Amino acid sequence: MEGFLEFLKSDNFMLINFTFEIVLGIISIVAVILLCKLNKEYKSYMKKIGNGNNISEMLKEYLDDVEVIKNDNREIKAYYTKLDSDISSCIQKVGIVRYNAFRDVGSDLSFAMALLDRYDNGVVLNGIYGSESSNIYAKPIKNKESQYQLSDEEKYAIDLAEQSKNFIAKHRK
Repeated sequence: MEGFLEFLKSDNFMLINFTFEIVLGIISIVAVILLCKLNKEYKSYMKKIGNGNNISEMLKEYLDDVEVIKNDNREIKAYYTKLDSDISSCIQKVGIVRYNAFRDVGSDLSFAMALLDRYDNGVVLNGIYGSESSNIYAKPIKNKESQYQLSDEEKYAIDLAEQSKNFIAKHRK
């Protein structure tokens, strides 16, 4: 052990240590030079990929745009969810039946019209035309039913409305 301690104190060890430090310094300088060259080549390569533009900046802009679009999509989703909720209570189904209420009136001048929302709630209107008078009756509808007695034509108009979201006109004799 004392021989090893003597070697550490000797001039030979100092010379070896100094040489080793110089070699490590040269390796470090070469590594820095190669790293700078590699960084320059990387930037050049990125500009070529970006058609003359800095691709790193392009990616940052792209990510910013994506974030803006995500926010816009959240707003649109909230808007269409509210709109869908609002529309569900609007009239979406219409059924009309024209009929002859009285034999002495020559044509199908009377009508029953059902106006329903998505959940089959709404109103049925019945316009009865006679030679002496004309009347219109309205009855509330909840789940295709009314608290008032419905005529066959009114029931048929509700069935037509329930079957389709399109305007339907039918003659019934």
